[in-house]
Amino acid sequence: METRKTEILVGVFVATAIVALVFLALRVASNTDVTRGDTYVISAKFDNIGGLKVRSPVKIGGVTVGRVSNIYLDGDYYEPVVEMRISTRYNAIPETSTVSVLTSGLLGEQYLGLEPGFIDDGIMMLEDGDYVQNTNSAMVLEELIGQFLFSQGDN
Repeated sequence: METRKTEILVGVFVATAIVALVFLALRVASNTDVTRGDTYVISAKFDNIGGLKVRSPVKIGGVTVGRVSNIYLDGDYYEPVVEMRISTRYNAIPETSTVSVLTSGLLGEQYLGLEPGFIDDGIMMLEDGDYVQNTNSAMVLEELIGQFLFSQGDN
């Protein structure tokens, strides 16, 4: 009788753990509140996007305002083009804004940092389908190390 009771308790514990893991996986994989509502798409061309991935966050001042929705190569010049899906709550981003590929910490995940530009007469706001002209590519650690070693070799 005691063995049966132990088996039932272990079974309940295992079932609860599985439900908790499934719940956690669904929460992590689901869209955040930012991309659940209405969104618009803006794009940017970069020289190098490093390890940027689809679904990487787009942040303004550390606040997530959107997600990377697509990454592809421009057919003519073989430049990476990144499409960002931005929440319509943040629809007053000037066309003079800058997008940079940034890294969380030293070796953390990469994300897009959107820095709003200046607003002046004649400056339009970014709308669905627009391109951000000012971009800063990813700083690739291997390239930086190679440049450092190459500069040390000259001395």
